[in-house]
Amino acid sequence: MTVIDDTGREVRIHGGVRRVVSIVPSLTESVAATAPGLLVGATDWCTHPRELDVTRVKGTKNPDVDTIVALQPDVVLANEEENRGPDLQALRDRGVPVYVTDIRTVDDALVSLGRMLAACGLEEPAWLRDAVRIWSEVSTIWPEGTRRRAVVPIWRRPWMAVGRDTFTGDVLRRLGVDNVLEDDDERYPKVDLDALPAHDLVVLPDEPYRFTADDGPEAFGDKPCALVDGRMLTWYGPSLVEAPRVLTEQLLAAR
Repeated sequence: MTVIDDTGREVRIHGGVRRVVSIVPSLTESVAATAPGLLVGATDWCTHPRELDVTRVKGTKNPDVDTIVALQPDVVLANEEENRGPDLQALRDRGVPVYVTDIRTVDDALVSLGRMLAACGLEEPAWLRDAVRIWSEVSTIWPEGTRRRAVVPIWRRPWMAVGRDTFTGDVLRRLGVDNVLEDDDERYPKVDLDALPAHDLVVLPDEPYRFTADDGPEAFGDKPCALVDGRMLTWYGPSLVEAPRVLTEQLLAAR
C-alpha cells in the first residue's frame, strides 16, 4: 500500500499495519486512544495514556534508530516540526516506512489525524468526531466578543515564545487570544522581555518549560498571567476534546 503523508512524500507500507512506532507524543496518544494494540514503541516524552506499556526509543529530537529498527515497525509516525530530518532519513535508509504529519492549525490537526489513522488502517474514531464538533462551536471566551493580546513564553534562560504559524497560536486565536508575536520571522523566537509588543495577557504553559506560580509570572510585573495545561495548548489528539473547556477555565482565571 502506498499513501501520501502531509509533506507530499509517498510512504510504502508493506502489508497491513500491525506494528507502529510513534516518535511524537500527540500522535502516540492518538493511536493509543484508537487502537492501543498497534503501538510497539514510543518516545520517553510520550506520557499519555499514562498506562502505556511499550518500548521506549529515547526522545523526539534524538530517537534511537537501532531500537526502532529492531522493533520491526510497519510504519513510524513523525511530525515535520517535532522531529529532525536526518533522523527520519536514517530510518528510511534502513528500510523503515516513515509517515510525517505537518500540523500548524486546529483544522490541520483534525484533517491530518484522520488521514494518519486511515494510513494505519483505522476508521475515524469517536474522539476525533467529537473534536471536530466541539471546535466548530468554539468562539471568543471574553465578554461581549472582546479579545486579548498575549505573549506565550515556552522557555526561559533564554526567554523564547510562540511566534508565527503555530498550532498553539491557532488554538488561542480561536478562543479570543491573539498572539502578539504572530508576525515574527521565526516560529519560536528568542525574545527580550523589555521589547515585547503591547499585550494585556501572558499565557504560561507547563511544557516544554514548566512554568509555575513561582516561576514565570514574576518576570512580567503586573501583567495578568494565565498558567495553562501545556498538553491542552500544544498537543493535537484526544486532548482536543477537552482543550476548549480546560483552557477557557485557565485563561479566565488569569491573575
